[in-house]
Amino acid sequence: MARIQLKEIAHARSGDKGQKTNISLIFYEQGMYEKAEEKVTADRIEAHFSHITDGDVERYDLPQIGAFNFVINQTRPLGVAASLDFDAHGKSLSWHLLEMEIEV
Repeated sequence: MARIQLKEIAHARSGDKGQKTNISLIFYEQGMYEKAEEKVTADRIEAHFSHITDGDVERYDLPQIGAFNFVINQTRPLGVAASLDFDAHGKSLSWHLLEMEIEV
């Protein structure tokens, strides 16, 4: 098995609403979606983003399009307007997800 970063097999989009961040992870090939199904779990995403949230993570499976949608709760205390983060809107958090490594 080899370790690869998600950016090698997928692309992502992210955004936020209030205290939640939404990240979609879309695989380039259906076969990679199936291989990542057991490896890119809500628990792994929660650990990967633990530096910005104490909330839980929900994963929604979209097998028809080979994608996952993650909702990361409590990423922006008091909402985006109160955040002092450099990227207050969370648009770059998709890149943080794509840097995560998995074994394939």
